[in-house]
Amino acid sequence: MEDNSVKKNKILRVITGIIISIISIAAIILGSIPLYLLLLVIITLCCREFVQILKYKGFHPSLPIILFSAIVFTTLTFFHRFDLVPSMLTLTIGASFLVVLFLGRQPYIVNVATTTLGALYCGWLPCHLLLIRQIGLDRVGAFAFYPSRGLFLLLFVFLAVAMTDIGAYYFGVKFGKHKLAEVISPKKTIEGAAGGALCAIIISIFGIYYAQLSLFQAIVGGLLITLSAQLGDLSESLIKRDAGVKDSSDILPGHGGMLDRFDGYIFAIPVSYYYFMHFCQGTNVFIECFNYLKGAINVYF
Repeated sequence: MEDNSVKKNKILRVITGIIISIISIAAIILGSIPLYLLLLVIITLCCREFVQILKYKGFHPSLPIILFSAIVFTTLTFFHRFDLVPSMLTLTIGASFLVVLFLGRQPYIVNVATTTLGALYCGWLPCHLLLIRQIGLDRVGAFAFYPSRGLFLLLFVFLAVAMTDIGAYYFGVKFGKHKLAEVISPKKTIEGAAGGALCAIIISIFGIYYAQLSLFQAIVGGLLITLSAQLGDLSESLIKRDAGVKDSSDILPGHGGMLDRFDGYIFAIPVSYYYFMHFCQGTNVFIECFNYLKGAINVYF
């Protein structure tokens, strides 16, 4: 029999999950400023948790630089100013060195590296959520809500990652015997990972109806999303395990921290975006590469 604390934690986990899902889906559907603001909240909390975790390890990344860079990355992405992203990345790296040089403390090199990593991990990667939502739009639409193909593709990603988590949990509990990465995350099993992947692929097949994907594109997309989501989950577990902490924070009852809840999306979202853009939109990148090689052969031979 489960004790009351375990039952209470499960109830809190379900309630919290439902609330987060409702808010997330509403923001995804509305897009524009609501999604931008939600992403800013998520990114801000993730940046704070990332820095706090590394402090347990004895590192001292700069939260102001990480947070400022993440907010600027998000804002530039929202307004389609991709031409300024390389400049911001350069500024982030330079500022990381400057802060450590004049205001930092040991370990210096690690603090520079973790500051830059935090800006990319908690800032740049999640920004691709906006990029997916904006697929099919020819303008920013800051004060109007436009349905587009990006809406359905983002729902496709959201459902695939959610089913990965659900499938991995229940298959792991019921059938899990072989450890997936025991040193990093002792509770994760190969059976759970396979179950999560299977559930994600099954739900992804329905993408042929609402996301305008072919059956092949939907299956491949589901596979890429579930693999990248599980990689994101393991990557965050690696950071926590190395720092010796269980959860990134306790801000979400039953779920831990924001990083704990959205770790799978951090990798799945950018992978999905580039897959949609290069393999599901316009000319397939494989065809482009083939034509390029064919042209090179014709020139030289």
